[in-house]
Amino acid sequence: TTKATISIGTVTNGFVPANLTVKVGTTVTWTNQDADLHVVKGNNGGWTSASLNNLDSYSKTFSTAGSYDYTDGLNAVMQGTINVVN
Repeated sequence: TTKATISIGTVTNGFVPANLTVKVGTTVTWTNQDADLHVVKGNNGGWTSASLNNLDSYSKTFSTAGSYDYTDGLNAVMQGTINVVN
């Protein structure tokens, strides 16, 4: 399986990278690099991480092509998009 990683920074830095294109079947892992809590939440519902402390991670496998917008459930200014292609 293919894997991709996104770092969760401070509210100022946001998700790095904020926009990511991956192939169907890729597992994306978000890792909190900030001292504050963060929650990864899909904008259309269906997936939400637990509260992530520093160095905690959350993974999701994207099995359907499409565009998936997400935000930090605790800091709505932090936003990102996963584009899943065949």
